[in-house]
Amino acid sequence: MSSPLMLEQEAALAIITFNNPARANVLDLAMAQALLAAVKQIAAEPTVRALLITANGKQFCAGGDVNSMQDGVRSLPVILNELIKPVHAAISALSELAIPIVSAINGPVGGGGIGLALCADIVLAAESMKLRGGYSAIGLTPDVGSSWFISNRAGSARAKQIFLTNRAIPAAECLQWGLVDAVHPDAELAQIARELAHKLARGPSLAQARIKTLMREAPHNTLAQQLQIEENFMLASGESVDGHEGIAAFIEKRTAKFL
Repeated sequence: MSSPLMLEQEAALAIITFNNPARANVLDLAMAQALLAAVKQIAAEPTVRALLITANGKQFCAGGDVNSMQDGVRSLPVILNELIKPVHAAISALSELAIPIVSAINGPVGGGGIGLALCADIVLAAESMKLRGGYSAIGLTPDVGSSWFISNRAGSARAKQIFLTNRAIPAAECLQWGLVDAVHPDAELAQIARELAHKLARGPSLAQARIKTLMREAPHNTLAQQLQIEENFMLASGESVDGHEGIAAFIEKRTAKFL
């Protein structure tokens, strides 16, 4: 039996690929555990400077494995808790990565798959992509950070629409709402996402990490607090090798070679 998830590294780029297309890359316990192990491996590998998350098949992820939620022996809360623990640990670990993360949503996504798709810094989607909440249709509530990611990207009003109505939101509408950052033809998505992720992997890693921190902290800071952090980060970046290389490359009209 093949692994439900593949982890590869191309130069400085790590690639996570959900690999259970026969079951719509369903988020079951095996997938959750494999994801957590992969993220831990990426976090421990200093040569990784960017991450691409994508999937094989026609769907990105259909969400949780509903068929496994009734086994006649264990209660539903026990089953749900067993799945939630590793997948929430994986999402938390992804949020702490200092490297840029790109996701390529190659097709429909729903339920817990939403969190896996929208946890990236830059979210690209195929034209065939559709997003559907799905939770309330089976009497459950959002998990895998889906409520947080959608609320932060599209606002609470649209998040309520998604999770209460369970309407499938097409890619173009997802782009209009800010749920994704770009939509590309299905045949072109993989190449475009890979090229972008490789470009980010060649970028100034310290500056990129600081940018992620600034964006994460901005909603919680006053302007004065944010200005102070910006000042601290700018001076630290100016002292870095990458800062000197970036300025020199600009003046010399050449491509910067960041460490």
